[in-house]
Amino acid sequence: MPVPGRAAVSQALNVGLTAVFIAWSLANLVVYSLAEMVLTITATSRMAPISSGDQSWSQAAREKNERNDAKIPENWRLDPSVIEEAKKKREIAGPFIESLLDDQSRSITALDVPELIKAMKQRMHISWSVFHFVISAATPGNLADGRTQNRNLLEIGFDLALSRARELDAFFYKYKKLVGPLHGIPITLKDQFHIKGLETTMAYVGWIGTFEGKKGTGKEKLFESQMIQDLYSLGAIPIGKTSLVMSLWAAETNNNILGYNWNPHNQHLSSGGSSGGEGAMQALRGSAVGFGTDIGGSISVPASFNGVFSMKPSNGRIPFKGVANSLSGQQDIPTVTGILGHSIASIRLVFRSLLSTEPWLRDPGVFPIPWQEKEERQVRDAKYLNFGFMEHDQIVAPHPPVSRALQMVKKALQAQNHKVIPWTQPDNDEAMAIHSALTRGDGCPDVVKALKLSGEPPVPEIEHLFPNGIREKSLELSTHEDFSNRMKKYREEYVEYWNSTAAGADDGKPVDAVILPVTPYAGLVPGNFTYLSYNCFSNVLDYPTVVIPVTFADKTVDFVDPYYKPLNRRDKLNMRLYNPEAHDGAPVGIQILGRRLREEQLIAVAQVVVDALEKYRKNESKL
Repeated sequence: MPVPGRAAVSQALNVGLTAVFIAWSLANLVVYSLAEMVLTITATSRMAPISSGDQSWSQAAREKNERNDAKIPENWRLDPSVIEEAKKKREIAGPFIESLLDDQSRSITALDVPELIKAMKQRMHISWSVFHFVISAATPGNLADGRTQNRNLLEIGFDLALSRARELDAFFYKYKKLVGPLHGIPITLKDQFHIKGLETTMAYVGWIGTFEGKKGTGKEKLFESQMIQDLYSLGAIPIGKTSLVMSLWAAETNNNILGYNWNPHNQHLSSGGSSGGEGAMQALRGSAVGFGTDIGGSISVPASFNGVFSMKPSNGRIPFKGVANSLSGQQDIPTVTGILGHSIASIRLVFRSLLSTEPWLRDPGVFPIPWQEKEERQVRDAKYLNFGFMEHDQIVAPHPPVSRALQMVKKALQAQNHKVIPWTQPDNDEAMAIHSALTRGDGCPDVVKALKLSGEPPVPEIEHLFPNGIREKSLELSTHEDFSNRMKKYREEYVEYWNSTAAGADDGKPVDAVILPVTPYAGLVPGNFTYLSYNCFSNVLDYPTVVIPVTFADKTVDFVDPYYKPLNRRDKLNMRLYNPEAHDGAPVGIQILGRRLREEQLIAVAQVVVDALEKYRKNESKL
């Protein structure tokens, strides 16, 4: 497919690039009228009690998008015919986005972080070259029905990124070594992280031109989150900040600046949330690795829905100092920073690199725990591992594609002589009650305040925060303490249950990890995410999780058993949401649960699962 501007860009850089930032324009340089259409439509069906009725917020959002779009040179933009073609596509990840690239570009975007670092050490690619990763950033979403387009980046930072790339290349040529273990790696981050030179809105129109909603602080575009400083020291290159749902309190991504965020694998489905923009970015390989935040599945859900890997650590492993957040004073169940990428090896390298900076010396919220080589080695040296296996939580069973993915993992592990035992954990409903009370016990006044700054309405996905358009009352202190005690008891019960699995094990050891669904959904039709308990319980426990992609929903094999007997009313309603045709092609992942602060062990276990799955697929293909 001919793409205007490709030769001009290649000649200008003269570093072997044949397509720089080309596919980027699929989303971030769409026609202005389409952007206006999104903002007009997403302004409807909102709760009047919170909005002021003043539509100046719409103009502010448009102007921000115009400033972002203006950062991209004309000769890096796609021909309109390409955008028109994208409108008709069910899937834009994979073959479609790759068709816009030449062979060299495709080979670079296929590399994960360790492979990229190796290539740069061997001078196969310099830092500018890795910006092939940017070309697929945020392609258009569901244009087919004329409602919207998928714009993944709330803030574009290509100019800063190119400047940083030049600095890294100059260092490499002068000293013949890399700045650090992430030298030249293009990264994207959820728009909660502050980066010098870039704006942070956290998806609120009222935060545009401010520092977290406040004007005249002197921090606007100057303040930087601690992890960003650490990543710069490691050689990473931030290229932009991804979309999220306003308030963070939804498993779908929508806001009044960019609109709804659709799934690149199936543009009729959601990218998940609240880190949905980052999930979609990774699905399109718009960066080598991404960072999100999680307080109840906000990393795991987008990873699963978009077919990528992720790790949500326990609190206190990755810096969170200086990160914008909702309910920032709530510390019973803290928000954590996590990683999304294209392989377990990428997540391992990034996590280990961050720990090498000794972040606990700068962020008091980080525990002084360096990389635990012993934890990893014990997994590698084990003859077999013990896995708990949760088919469902006895409340809501997953859709057929998710059940099939779980069975694939189970068979793959058993084929490699690992032990898999049934897992029936403490009540998920209790965990959900604790999570809801402690994380949103103040009624979310910060969300109301942020919306009132501009008068923008809340998006439909967060209406549950304000029943009848009114903020709920804050919990009484005694009630809060009761839920804190319930959380303590739940954690104790979970530890006891985990340890009890040693009694039935051949080696007398408890399970090493647990295999379970990420959500009960085989992809998400917008508005249908109603059951969060598969995600929130791990945050209540403060246990780490890893998500791995397993398969794709397949309408030819994934059917609801006509004799299926629902577990209860909620399970019946959930199974009715499954539609083989609508969900066809959606990525399906599973999550692996580890013990608190045992991330190194969990990463190693996840690699064991990935390796077992690869062997299983090869054997199945021979049949």
